[in-house]
Amino acid sequence: MKTSFPRLLLALALFFSGGLAVAEKADRNKPMNVESDSLRHDDLKQVSVFSGRVVLTKGTIVIRGATIEVRQDPEGYQYGVVTAEPGKLAFFRQKREGLDEFIEGEGETIEYDSRADTVKFVKRAQLRRYRGAALGDEMTGGVILYNNITDVFTIDGSVAKAGAASSSGRIRAMLTPKPQDAPTPANAPAVQAPGPVLRPTLTLGGEKK
Repeated sequence: MKTSFPRLLLALALFFSGGLAVAEKADRNKPMNVESDSLRHDDLKQVSVFSGRVVLTKGTIVIRGATIEVRQDPEGYQYGVVTAEPGKLAFFRQKREGLDEFIEGEGETIEYDSRADTVKFVKRAQLRRYRGAALGDEMTGGVILYNNITDVFTIDGSVAKAGAASSSGRIRAMLTPKPQDAPTPANAPAVQAPGPVLRPTLTLGGEKK
């Protein structure tokens, strides 16, 4: 699906998954762990700059980039700005609450805000949703803002620049319907009808209607 409005902001709740399911709630309270080649820390300002093959983890959250600047406010909330290597994209991934699904995204810059519980992908932005290992949905644009609490994301195609993946300024989205139960094959053996002495379905553990 392609939108034809260059400056259109596309706000979508992930209802197409068959029901709203928020990102992993426990991630907000997990400690932030970072690995890198070097670190510069300012204790007075509570700012740390990690450089060189940086990998940040926070619960199910995984972020990778060339540099990550992390700031912590007096209340303990953390804010991170991830910058990719020239010509490459920074990476973000997080599990969705109660499902075998992951949100995954990339951009030249990624901004993470633990107070608002949002992540923003800036320039050549991409966002994907996986069901297990299978790709379900995919979006691209100039800037993508993803809200971890509500599972609502906003895509702005107007920020795309010439030479970028979305140089036309258009938003591109592929939304895949949630897989339904597979139909019974035509050659499958017929299920024998229950006899009159069987107990009601509810007492056999059947699904309640």
